[in-house]
Amino acid sequence: MSGMIPKYYKRSRAKDSLVGNLFSFLNNFMNTKQTPEEKRRLEKVINKSYDVIEKSDYISRDLSWIKFDERVLDQARDNRRNIFDKLKFLAITASNLDEFFSIRVGSLYNYIDFGKERTDYSGLREIPFKKTLMVATQAFVEESLRLYREEIVPDFAENGFRIVNISELNNEETEQIVDYFSRTIYPMLTPMVFDHTHSFPSLLAKTLIFGVVTRSENERSENGKNENRKISFVQIPQNLKRFHIFEREDETLFVPIEEIIRHEIWKLYKNVEIEAVSLFRLTRNGDFDMVEHEDSETDFIDEIRKKIKDRRLGRVTRVEIESGCSEWMLEMMLKRWKIDKNGIFQSDNLLDFTAFWQIIKHPEFKSKQPLQKSSVPALGLNSQTPDNIFEAMSEGDILLHHPYNNFEPVLQLLEQAAEDPQVLAIKITLYRISKNSRIADALLHAAENGKHVSVLFEVKARFDEENNIREAQRLSKAGCFVIYGIPGLKTHTKLLQVIRNEGDRVKSYAHLSSGNYNEDTAKLYTDIGLLTTDEVLTRDISEFFNVITGHSQPHSYERLITAPRDMRKRLVEMIHNEADNAREGLPSGICLKINSLQDKITIDELYKASQSGVPVRLIVRGICCLRPQRKGLSDNITVRSIVGDFLEHTRIYYFHNNEEPKVYGGSADIMVRSFDRRIESLFEIHAENVKQQTIHILDWNLKDNVNAYEMQEDGSYKHCASPTECGMEPFDTQKKFFKVSMNEVMQAKLFEPVEEVLEEVLA
Repeated sequence: MSGMIPKYYKRSRAKDSLVGNLFSFLNNFMNTKQTPEEKRRLEKVINKSYDVIEKSDYISRDLSWIKFDERVLDQARDNRRNIFDKLKFLAITASNLDEFFSIRVGSLYNYIDFGKERTDYSGLREIPFKKTLMVATQAFVEESLRLYREEIVPDFAENGFRIVNISELNNEETEQIVDYFSRTIYPMLTPMVFDHTHSFPSLLAKTLIFGVVTRSENERSENGKNENRKISFVQIPQNLKRFHIFEREDETLFVPIEEIIRHEIWKLYKNVEIEAVSLFRLTRNGDFDMVEHEDSETDFIDEIRKKIKDRRLGRVTRVEIESGCSEWMLEMMLKRWKIDKNGIFQSDNLLDFTAFWQIIKHPEFKSKQPLQKSSVPALGLNSQTPDNIFEAMSEGDILLHHPYNNFEPVLQLLEQAAEDPQVLAIKITLYRISKNSRIADALLHAAENGKHVSVLFEVKARFDEENNIREAQRLSKAGCFVIYGIPGLKTHTKLLQVIRNEGDRVKSYAHLSSGNYNEDTAKLYTDIGLLTTDEVLTRDISEFFNVITGHSQPHSYERLITAPRDMRKRLVEMIHNEADNAREGLPSGICLKINSLQDKITIDELYKASQSGVPVRLIVRGICCLRPQRKGLSDNITVRSIVGDFLEHTRIYYFHNNEEPKVYGGSADIMVRSFDRRIESLFEIHAENVKQQTIHILDWNLKDNVNAYEMQEDGSYKHCASPTECGMEPFDTQKKFFKVSMNEVMQAKLFEPVEEVLEEVLA
């Protein structure tokens, strides 16, 4: 490389372009980790890769994901946030990256290792794409480490704490550390040697591990020279806290457990020379396919448990290791785990930033945490918790917008149904529930009270499998009719139905949602939920439950759109309708708020709608494979992402429909998996007052100038200009939704009538 600047960086100096920002990092990366020949080859691959990426009409799903994590990392730069908030976002990005390497990179290795072909949306084949992806990820990690080292660590002391090494402790504290090691840590440590008489040990994923290189005076190689080296591994117990804490009069000290072990590790190696002690951490492939058995529930559960174990010991996809590690050990790792040098992530800081949660939650800093705003009653409810939820729902549809509205009405519906003698049955789909869930407890009580309880419990929810299996079996033992998911599909839809005998008739009460039945995440995720007794919608829900719990195929639904049945087809039809209206000069418009946009068929239809003159406004929090604002392709499409204190999880689909809007909420994103491999549902929001509330949510999301990022044609994102710099009032939706008025809701609109647009242009 020797000072050469990759041709793309000459062509575009945009700091945050999708691949352009890699090259400012690439020189340093190449100079420190690559041989001259490796540098030349990697430079050639990256330059050629960007030429392909630049021409593609689609953005790579995985490169887009990295851009999302960059937006999350951006929150840790925000000087409006205190140090604990910044650490929180560093911890979130670290957790996100763990999942990325476990699932997305794991999936990529499934193709590479088994010789299968794959072409990414960017147009790259699997090998050049992996190299491009690894360089992009190295750049992201490098920036995370720099941000922590240069901008966050210097603020620790003034906030009353420090992360320290043993050398920074006084004599009394050091004695306590040595005693803690001897009494608690030492008995739990097990050195595992690897040599010609010992097989390579099973090293767990996402666990801190010491690689210890030793020499022995008594062991000599065949040529008689004392060159015989051995490596052994010491896994740090996961059930011990990451930091040992000292409370001084004026500050709190956090001593990492790895530094305690490093200080005392010689006690594990008597009469041998320790040549090197290197801390590292592995990420393994967690992307497994489920072999499902329709004939045996036990086989199915056992298969899941086996796959969970496989995930812990799957193919290595990343090695995080401290700087200055043993090069001999590193070379051995590269050969053993068949990974390239760009799969090694070296750090001169703390490994695994998820450790910051222990600092954030330390009682000493509770008063310094941002205060959680109190939720407000949903419009249409007089209080957060109506005395009788059945009476409140009978008065009309209620839209819940979490966390601005409390999750309590949903819990009330279940808890009152469990005790109400008039309730005959409860049906629910569960995907992720909280620990010590009130949802599960209410279902248990309902079964104990003799009600029929049907639960479709998706035990294949990734990383929640063990908790879901445990809870599902508990419900089953209590007498609930539990279905452990559907063979070949994940049940992701969020539906709840309560059947109540009201004397002259049997009435159905329902809740449909974009989010999980989880009272913990309802405080952290933005979601919508609909409480309804609408007979048309509840009839659809009854039919849908018959399909997913029994053997039924209804001809059609009136207000539900379901997958894998017809969701993609129905959405494409509504996109076509908007395009037809635009061509005929009628008002048109599409506004979607989703988490991810990846389905190529739907993207192509949005491109065609844009070319027909349809204004398309997309609010996509995370992955977006659509390329906006490309001349002749997507001129009329804008994409924005909102990233702030809450995880934007709401899904709303709006089609202007010649000024008679069709609006849907639900659990599905525009993803291949959502349309083809999941049981999903979108529900039509029919009542005019509730429809207007969803329009208002979209309207305000498009006005946000504090948490919003605008996606550029090249796939990069630009943070909306600072309101104060532009002389604008800050419009922070994640604050404003806590004090919304009915008047503001009624004023909201998305696409101006044609006449109003013309008047505005003329004015």
